Amino acid sequence: MTTTARLRKDTEGDAGAAPPRGLREFYENPAVPVASGDARSLRQARMLAAALGPAAARPAVVLDVGCGDGTAAATAAPLLAGHRVIGVDWSQDALRRARTRLTDVVRGELTSGRLPFRSGVADAVLFSEVIEHLVDPDGALDELRRVLRPGGHLMLSTPNLAAWYNRALLLAGVQPVFSEVSLRGIHGRPGSEVVGHLRLYTARALREFVTASGFEVVRLAGAPFHGVPRPLRPLDRLACAAPSLSSILLLHARRA
Repeated sequence: MTTTARLRKDTEGDAGAAPPRGLREFYENPAVPVASGDARSLRQARMLAAALGPAAARPAVVLDVGCGDGTAAATAAPLLAGHRVIGVDWSQDALRRARTRLTDVVRGELTSGRLPFRSGVADAVLFSEVIEHLVDPDGALDELRRVLRPGGHLMLSTPNLAAWYNRALLLAGVQPVFSEVSLRGIHGRPGSEVVGHLRLYTARALREFVTASGFEVVRLAGAPFHGVPRPLRPLDRLACAAPSLSSILLLHARRA
């Protein structure tokens, strides 16, 4: 039996409600992007590496829940050397691609009620660019809290509804970047890529939501967005100094 298998719950076959058929088909489409920018991945990995400490002292189990094609975990791997990173996703297409980058890959669905791991097995959970896609984010954080050991680390990232340019767009009556009103096309805002965002957070809302879910927020930082037009990227990097204005929110919390 492999180490990953030993970490799984004996009852991993628990049944639950599947996502709406339209959403499932949307995320199984290979054309839908499942990776985010390297800048965000590296910043998040640095935060996690600092929280975990040297692997020689105590190798950690890190679950990358919603790993997509594994790009983010592969980018973070040099900073997490010695720690065990397990990619978790429900999309069969994403997992097929993730297997080319990650040693350990497991199929699991937050929407089914339970991930295929026993309680308290993980030292840390990476939850990168996932929460904005969920119908039930409350249930998702309950499940992440279950698989984390007491004091375990949650590293969550998500687009910022109140990013500096979104504030200007709203004043002009334009739909904010990251928000979507359709799975078939972009309407009323800049950009052309549909990625299936259902929920968006400001820095304040994210702090309050994570705290209410049984976590203690350690740090909130900002990261740039790879989709910002090139002439505006220096401003986007500058905005990271004030997380409430940054494109991407990076939150480090611990299980209470």
